[in-house]
Amino acid sequence: MKKVFALLSIVAIFNLGIPVYVAAQEQQPAATEQVSEPAAVEETAEAEVVTEEVGIHKVLKQKFIEGGAGFMALIALCLIFGLALCIERIIYLSLSSTNTKNLLKNVEKALNEGGVEAALEVCRNTRGPVASIFYQGLSRYDEGVDVIEKSVSSYGGVQLGSLEKNLSWITLFISIAPSLGFMGTVIGMIQAFDKIQQVGDISATVVAAGIKVALLTTLFGLVVAIILQIFYNYILSMVENLVNKMEDASISLLDIIVKYNASKK
Repeated sequence: MKKVFALLSIVAIFNLGIPVYVAAQEQQPAATEQVSEPAAVEETAEAEVVTEEVGIHKVLKQKFIEGGAGFMALIALCLIFGLALCIERIIYLSLSSTNTKNLLKNVEKALNEGGVEAALEVCRNTRGPVASIFYQGLSRYDEGVDVIEKSVSSYGGVQLGSLEKNLSWITLFISIAPSLGFMGTVIGMIQAFDKIQQVGDISATVVAAGIKVALLTTLFGLVVAIILQIFYNYILSMVENLVNKMEDASISLLDIIVKYNASKK
């Protein structure tokens, strides 16, 4: 009896499966057509995006030329030199960053196991301003803790100057870029009034070129200043982070030296 029911079940499955399979085959072309339509739409959208990107590039190039070669070139130079200095500072500060906790552990371990010379070797083999400050402090270990503290504080100021190097030039370009834009604005307005004087009419077509130059130079100058200001603030945050690490690590180094002196007694 079970075999009969099993046979009937198999026959029923085949009978139901065949229409479903046929129906699926009939619906497959329609599904293919439906899939092909979105694909065509996506290709069209991609083509439009590419066209828009090329269009924006051409528009920026055109507006840059319309703003006047003299002032727009100077504003572009401000952007190029400013970005070069920002990138240089970011790379330098990134390489100057070290793991102060691991450095302190290694210095303390070397100091306890091998003395001052071993700790100096650890600092010598570690890059960054924190390791340099440690080296200057430990190199004056024989002169006492007070001298070590003064040495660490003095050399910390030297390292701070190295971290802030070229920041004044970045602020200069941030100030110059909008100033050049405003100067271009003044010159554009002068050109517009010169046209009015020559034509003797105050129509829009007469003053449009001068006003366009005025607005474009101001726009590009402000954009350059905003870009450089963002990078400048980011660099300042990196410098502040490094300075905080330097101060905390210097205090920890003095504590380690005091403990080392106490253990020798």
